[in-house]
Amino acid sequence: MEEKIAVYPGTFDPITNGHLDIVDRALDLFDKVIIAIAINPKKDPIFSLDERIGMIEKCYQAGDSRVQIDPIGGLLVDYAHKRHAKAIIRGLRAVSDFDYEFQLALMNRKLEREVDTVFLMAGFRWIYISSSIIKDAARHGGNVHDLVPAHVEQMLKRKFGHS
Repeated sequence: MEEKIAVYPGTFDPITNGHLDIVDRALDLFDKVIIAIAINPKKDPIFSLDERIGMIEKCYQAGDSRVQIDPIGGLLVDYAHKRHAKAIIRGLRAVSDFDYEFQLALMNRKLEREVDTVFLMAGFRWIYISSSIIKDAARHGGNVHDLVPAHVEQMLKRKFGHS
């Protein structure tokens, strides 16, 4: 029986509890989830690629073989096809997310018919958060304790000089 693989792309700068919720729920649907850390020259992440990989690895330190972490550049749908993924996972928080994501899903489908897009709604308790909002709060000394894993919270505090 063929393994059902999904790719969950993002910058993950930093990874949030909302991201982890999406991964956990995707694992209910797929045999393996590849967390694909986008290398996007148009974005200027505060954490290096190695730091972002390390943050995510620490979330799955029990060695969950069903979760793989991979930095990617180039066209996501090509990467997904090469990895034999059946789907690209996209998390949605609001209707405004859907409009943009729907356009991407249609383009990806046009480029590669064998890869579908699966939309997962953010868990209610995470619907209002994003990495950008969390970084902004942390930058100004705000409490992000319940929004990110503890090790990510510590890295944010160090990054912004609030240790």
